[in-house]
Amino acid sequence: MPLTRHFKHTVVERVERDPAFAKALLDEAATLFLNGETETARVILRDLVNATLGFEQLAAVTAKPSKSLHRMLSPKGNPNMDNLAAIFCAIRQQLGVGLEVHATEIQAV
Repeated sequence: MPLTRHFKHTVVERVERDPAFAKALLDEAATLFLNGETETARVILRDLVNATLGFEQLAAVTAKPSKSLHRMLSPKGNPNMDNLAAIFCAIRQQLGVGLEVHATEIQAV
């Protein structure tokens, strides 16, 4: 059965109408990065950029070329910590939210 809508369009529309969803995506991307699931985190960040400020505005805010930002947030991208911090900061400002880290103790099995 073919899809009737492209998934990325659905994400954009949901982010536009549901600020809590956008914040949850940002939180999930940060959590994934911290847990070493960087490929998925980059894809979520890319979707979030597309749904909020867009790559041209992100390029202006971060003083990074748009093409470089696209590559950084691709599944095989490799952003350095400075670039990653700038991307998170730009999205946080666009959404008007902060990030808070909570550590949990991992139980040995």
